[in-house]
Amino acid sequence: MWRKLKILLEMIKFEHTIFALPFAYTGAFLAAQGLPSWKQIVLILGAMVGARTAAMTFNRIVDLPFDAENPRTKDRPLVTGLVKTKDAWLLFLASIVLFFACAKALNPLAFKLSPVALFILLAYSYTKRFTWFCHVFLGLAIGLAPLAGWIAIRPTFELLPLLLSAGVLFWVAGFDILYACLDEEFDRQRGLYSIPAKFGRQKAFLISATFHALAFICFFLVGFLGKLNWWYYLGLLVTLVLFVAQRVVISPRDLSRLNLAFFTFNGAISVVLFFGTALALLFK
Repeated sequence: MWRKLKILLEMIKFEHTIFALPFAYTGAFLAAQGLPSWKQIVLILGAMVGARTAAMTFNRIVDLPFDAENPRTKDRPLVTGLVKTKDAWLLFLASIVLFFACAKALNPLAFKLSPVALFILLAYSYTKRFTWFCHVFLGLAIGLAPLAGWIAIRPTFELLPLLLSAGVLFWVAGFDILYACLDEEFDRQRGLYSIPAKFGRQKAFLISATFHALAFICFFLVGFLGKLNWWYYLGLLVTLVLFVAQRVVISPRDLSRLNLAFFTFNGAISVVLFFGTALALLFK
């Protein structure tokens, strides 16, 4: 059973939850102007794990025909048969139940909006079939995390969490464009859409850099609008260094260290900004 669970978690890259979860907590801390209750913290964790697991499992299921043909993804558990499609669907359904249950326990608005959020998360899996705007749609899906964290604590729509969500949107779209460079030729051959396949690797890097610049501006405005202190701006400075570091270790001609840029640097960005926000609120 434990081996099967390990394979299922590997299938959905469970460790990549770190990209969105810290931003959900960033939104929650901003809404609470400090530390939320432990009950809220646990429920947000459950909702985020449920939502992301459902989205990733669904993505693996619907992309199975493409993953089987792509040399980069042909060893994924669903392709090799280590995970049965039936088991993947069961994981998907269990994740949805967890997501809805946690959303309902948070507050009425969070529960009412949960089907909308789930629809956006699942719809992303089809976007590469018809638009190179898919990277921005992925940014929108993950960018819901800060807004969701805010609504979990304070069921209102305000400019501050929307700015934070916009920052996450551009950040995610920017690094997803870089990651899509690995599949540039495959996407062209199979008629799939992506910015690298549409415009080429050189222009894709330029568009990605533009998105990351917009993300940094949004993150800066969050600090200004939220009247956060130097702890936040210290985190923002580290974030800027990480943005630049991505451009140093990879280039359109050399993608050999793309996994380092994608997983290490971007995982660090979400954690650094969360701690910067938390410390700014807890030590005013």
